[in-house]
Amino acid sequence: MSLATLDLNLLLMLDTVLAERSVVGAARRLHVTPSAVSNGLARLRGALDDPLLIRSGRGVVPTPRAAALGPALARALRDLDQAVHGDGFDPATTDRTFTLASADVGQVVRLPRIVAALAKEMPRAQLRVSSIDALVAAGGLAGPEIDILIGVGEKGPGVHIQPLYEERIVLVARARHPTIRSRVSAAQLGKLRHVEVHVSPGRGNRQVVTGYAALGVARDIAAVVPTFTAAAAVVGRSDLVASLPASLVEVLGPSLGLRRVATPLAPMATTVNLVWHERTHRDPALRAFRDLVARVAI
Repeated sequence: MSLATLDLNLLLMLDTVLAERSVVGAARRLHVTPSAVSNGLARLRGALDDPLLIRSGRGVVPTPRAAALGPALARALRDLDQAVHGDGFDPATTDRTFTLASADVGQVVRLPRIVAALAKEMPRAQLRVSSIDALVAAGGLAGPEIDILIGVGEKGPGVHIQPLYEERIVLVARARHPTIRSRVSAAQLGKLRHVEVHVSPGRGNRQVVTGYAALGVARDIAAVVPTFTAAAAVVGRSDLVASLPASLVEVLGPSLGLRRVATPLAPMATTVNLVWHERTHRDPALRAFRDLVARVAI
């Protein structure tokens, strides 16, 4: 016998009869007639080649085959019901794997708080973190691999965006830079050599370029790196400068020997968002995960 040829409604009927120990009681729960239950059980007996249920007084008792089948059947139907209705999420017991994409700034500054909160509120869950490049390679949030993004995000069909915080961009140099003090002029900016950070999407880079252009200053790019942490490390061991997120400088600045430098540039800030796709919007577990991230990643 193959499951492909078996009417799965018959298994639901057997599960109900086993629970009620009565054909009449099962018919009442299933909103059918007792004769419909009896006919269904007769078909199932033929398919499984076993009597399954034996009359005993006013009820029925299972055969050894039905008794062995009962617990597995009940468990499978319960799991199927939870999968269909999506109402079985329990943060204390869920073992879901949540996937989050973030630039390295979020991973250094916000990720420790997210991991700590997840361990406390969903102790059996697992978190998998990806880069922005991995998100792009996976086809974005519409693909099946990544659940949420902490980043700038782009509006589009099916995309949900929730603002989290404002990230300021500041110029940094090493603390013992031979020519830079606490402030530089526009003319001095034009003489400095910079570390450029190329991340996807590059909206932050465009904002920096626009800010310098407004002063009539062209940056002299000495190195291009893929992450803000790499830029911070390079600046800490050279006479180069870089425009970096202030939150990253607060965390890594002391250990890398970095300091902020005041400039005549207009203040630069980027809104960092929580971004997800419509495909995960109604999932109870992912909704709880998004709420957790929104609380702690500010």
